[in-house]
Amino acid sequence: MSETIHPSIEERTALITRNLEEVIGAEEIPALLAQDMPLRHYIGLEISGKLHLGTGLMCMQKVRDLQQAGIHCIVFLADWHTWINDKLGGDRERIKRVAVGYFKEGLKASLAALGGDPEALEFVLGSDLYHHNDTYWETLIEVSRNTTLNRILRSISIMGRNEGESIDFAKLIYPPMQVADIFILRANIAHGGMDQRKAHVIARDVANMLTIAPLRDSTGKVIKPIAVHHHLLLGLDKPPQWPVDPEKLRELRTAMKMSKSKPRSAVFIHDTPDEIRAKMRKAFCPPPSDGIEFNPVLDWAEHLIFRNGQTLFVARTPENGGNVTFESYEALAAAYSDGSLHPMDLKNAMSEALIALLEPVRKHFEDHAEIKAMWTELEAML
Repeated sequence: MSETIHPSIEERTALITRNLEEVIGAEEIPALLAQDMPLRHYIGLEISGKLHLGTGLMCMQKVRDLQQAGIHCIVFLADWHTWINDKLGGDRERIKRVAVGYFKEGLKASLAALGGDPEALEFVLGSDLYHHNDTYWETLIEVSRNTTLNRILRSISIMGRNEGESIDFAKLIYPPMQVADIFILRANIAHGGMDQRKAHVIARDVANMLTIAPLRDSTGKVIKPIAVHHHLLLGLDKPPQWPVDPEKLRELRTAMKMSKSKPRSAVFIHDTPDEIRAKMRKAFCPPPSDGIEFNPVLDWAEHLIFRNGQTLFVARTPENGGNVTFESYEALAAAYSDGSLHPMDLKNAMSEALIALLEPVRKHFEDHAEIKAMWTELEAML
């Protein structure tokens, strides 16, 4: 019988931190892993519409990595946050139905398609966490007491709102609630896109001030949650400013992230092959003379294909150079930059790669009538 080989601390650290835009507290990870204590992860998601690649694949890629690193992963189905943020008409029962009947199933199917373990993934509904939970509400107050109104106003960008925007008071409760979620779920790793950074920074800043539900290591010492931020996939639309000012590139990347509110700019996890091909044909894909820094098709190739250990096959006629397989993003970017790869050939190749990647997800929806019915109901709402 062969002996099971467990990953080392270095290997686990590499899995936790790979393919991310940012890790806050990276230097704390090896010592935490060395304690050999059960570690928990959390990512909170609003139930705000159909699942696109940015949620279904980008989020679940990191969940897969964390599972492989031996971390217990939790998806927080944030129905209260959805209600506060005026999504799905503010109908709380509908939000809960969509959370459990559609979001949960779509995320499990996405994780399975990426090689993760959907059965090991824990789902927590906000309503269930908060119900008769005095410790949660006490922690919410304690978080709020240890931050300022001005900081909360600056943090409303985590819910897709602009600083200075006129909002109702309920929306100011959203950021401290998100921070309280991290501590009540005992999350050692708080995970989200770069747009969630402000909430995670607050969580780290208040961690040592909490007395009701502090996060502790195996010795009882109060510790901070590690914050990991994955890349925000670009939407397929042309940005409102072109060419992009290099000094505003990061700001514009966040504003131009894939969004379910712009369905032509997003591919959803259960889109048909024809829908995927149609969206990719119309995708903004600037010529190499304009650079590759803001090219959504290349962006998707880098973060959804190559970072999943796959290659990209480009089918071309002999007159156009013949078929070619790219083994790395660097090789693909070089071919596009020097003009040897035509934009339409790139689009066609990405269409077929995405169709193949999403095939198990589409099958999951087609094979389960109740899940498909919830998806159909959701489409009628939007």
